[in-house]
Amino acid sequence: MELTSISIPNSIISIKDEAFYLCTKLTSITIPNSVTSIGNKAFFDCSTLPSITIPSSVTSIGDEAFSYCTTLASINIPSSVTSIGDNAFYGCMALSSITIPKSVTRIGSGAFYKCIALESIHYKSEKPITTSYYGEKYDFFQSDIYKTATLYIPKGFRNAYMTTYPWYNFQTIIEE
Repeated sequence: MELTSISIPNSIISIKDEAFYLCTKLTSITIPNSVTSIGNKAFFDCSTLPSITIPSSVTSIGDEAFSYCTTLASINIPSSVTSIGDNAFYGCMALSSITIPKSVTRIGSGAFYKCIALESIHYKSEKPITTSYYGEKYDFFQSDIYKTATLYIPKGFRNAYMTTYPWYNFQTIIEE
């Protein structure tokens, strides 16, 4: 029997590494407000999961947590999240829009790489995060996204984004 739906009990505070790894038939999951972290590869290759709501209790999303969730079209990253891990949403090919709250202080390498349907990125921070790993710059997105997607930023902070890698690569930046 393959797992298609799950409701995590309120007694759970952390979704451990690889908890739902390769649950390729999973189409529905309910995460309670008791959960504070989503582990590495927790939902790796849950390729039929169309959306997920992350509760406002979650503060960290682990490395590759949602990698290869190829039908994931919608995700809500709450303002409680401070860290998005490396390759967290890598290969989420149906993801068309994301909002990164200003609470996020770390976005890992390749966090939104190969999210080829991305059309809009709403980044709420007045102080954009730069990317660096032992002095080397890395990207959150693949290079063609900088040409095709629109980056929405807080009004009055264009200069901060235009001088910070990789944000200055976006060809279309709109203040909102």
